[in-house]
Amino acid sequence: MTLAETMAAIAAAGTAQTKKTLMNHGGREPISGVKVSDLKVILKQIRKDQALALALYDTGHYDAQYLAGLAANGALMTPAQLRHWAETPNAGAISEYSVPWVTAEHPDAWNIALSWIDDPAPEIAVSGWATLGGLVSLLPDDQIDVPKVLALLKRIEKEIHGAPNRVRYVMNGFVIGAGTYVDAAHAAAVAAARNIGTVTVNMGNTACKVPEAEGYIAASRGRPGGAKKKKTLKC
Repeated sequence: MTLAETMAAIAAAGTAQTKKTLMNHGGREPISGVKVSDLKVILKQIRKDQALALALYDTGHYDAQYLAGLAANGALMTPAQLRHWAETPNAGAISEYSVPWVTAEHPDAWNIALSWIDDPAPEIAVSGWATLGGLVSLLPDDQIDVPKVLALLKRIEKEIHGAPNRVRYVMNGFVIGAGTYVDAAHAAAVAAARNIGTVTVNMGNTACKVPEAEGYIAASRGRPGGAKKKKTLKC
């Protein structure tokens, strides 16, 4: 499919109700309002077309950027391309999901994400923390820098309540990820969650809530078979 054909397919699959829901969650124009299940139908037609995925992201269109995150292979992207994605999201959902999905696939994902969490632009910091939270759920424990994870937990304890709105959300997500998926960080993450207490985030015109980290960790690890590492972040 060409870029024009893909954008036409996106437009045809959009609905007013889904568009309203996505905009309540922070999506901005241009946006068609396509359900993820319908985007995945289009994905089957464009899978592995890396050039098309990059072009879709550059439209700035919400649904196109979400689809690009599903389609692109982050291992084939340069750090500069990933940075470009982090700098140009349509909405917070793209920063928190689509950008980390591809960044986590890059061989140097950990270091890229660490550089982003210090960025003054909140959308870039969000993508950095979300990527780190994703990586601890993906990588085998013996490939994770546990001392750095412990240091990041201490940093979050000190900084989370003064961080920008959605940065607070993804910091909380990192605490959950570390406590759920990294055995050597479990106790420290639970302690951090207790010290942090309630995390307040403006969730906009939605019914979404900030997960309570300690309870979420316990519930995830308490499932039959425990918490198993993910194969991919994309969904």
